Amino acid sequence: MRAELRVLAAGPGVTIQDAGRFGYGRFGVTPAGPMDPAAFRTATGAVGATAAIEVSVGGLTLESVDVPLAMAIAGGGFDIRLDGQSLPPACLLALSSGARLTIRAGGWGAWCYLAIGGRFDLPPTLGSLATHARSGLGPAPLAAGDRLWIVDAAPSPEAACALQAPWLAPDAAPIRVMPGPQDDYFSPEAIALFLDSPWRLGARSDRMAYALEGPAIDHARGHDIVSDGAAMGAIQIPGSGAPFVLMADRQPTGGYPKIATVIGADFGRLAQKRPGETIHFRAATYEAAVSARRALFAALTQGPKKNPLFGDMTAEALLASNLVGGVISATDDPTH
Repeated sequence: MRAELRVLAAGPGVTIQDAGRFGYGRFGVTPAGPMDPAAFRTATGAVGATAAIEVSVGGLTLESVDVPLAMAIAGGGFDIRLDGQSLPPACLLALSSGARLTIRAGGWGAWCYLAIGGRFDLPPTLGSLATHARSGLGPAPLAAGDRLWIVDAAPSPEAACALQAPWLAPDAAPIRVMPGPQDDYFSPEAIALFLDSPWRLGARSDRMAYALEGPAIDHARGHDIVSDGAAMGAIQIPGSGAPFVLMADRQPTGGYPKIATVIGADFGRLAQKRPGETIHFRAATYEAAVSARRALFAALTQGPKKNPLFGDMTAEALLASNLVGGVISATDDPTH
């Protein structure tokens, strides 16, 4: 079955992403993929999809044109509404023909993922649907008026459900990092300054890198190295001393020393920060990083719990629902 989705509004940075375009780094091709891998997998896993729409704080509004579609949403604390009715920020729902789904920035978070049961009828680029806007690889960023075709559409859920995924909850704990791989380019005092300082996420942050504002980190052995591979979460220190964290659209290689690297289990928590928010870092051991990654993988493999929305509805949703099946007077005799 082939179904159509119509994009009614889309803010900047709304793109289609799959897990990433891997295996081409040696040719200078970035992986791209989701900014928050755990949120992406939560949404896609709930409907058996391999790609999703990544929504930024600019928001997205769309509607199904002809048939109901199964959808799952997961990510930051976004404002999700189906025909005006509020839904939880992580949920499973059916988008009926003509129904309107709106995703807007909410109380926290920078990214959320809308996965659709089925697959996008789009040609892959180098085996992937991941969008890298700067190089033009993958589908173009979404805009109002776009039409998305879904093939092999999955059956819609009978009722909307809230997805309980504790790993998506906001967490104020420091972002854990492992030293290096070029921490020897910095003095112990510079490393301590990096770990002990509060950092502000700068306005220049995007899918390529998150710019950190704070004290300048001095180099002990110069600020140039022979370019090597750039991993997601690597924290480079250029000559200015202002750190930046490489994100999903990072360059394949880099020539600045990397003081530390964000551990995999904390990628999403960092990605969900908005410009102006404060970030703290904490050193982690290899063993701790592996343990945290395994715990997150195990949770994602098990998947979120699904609770019918009628079990935990908001006051707004209750007021919008017809909960009255009839009226009986307490003084009337039911036999008459």
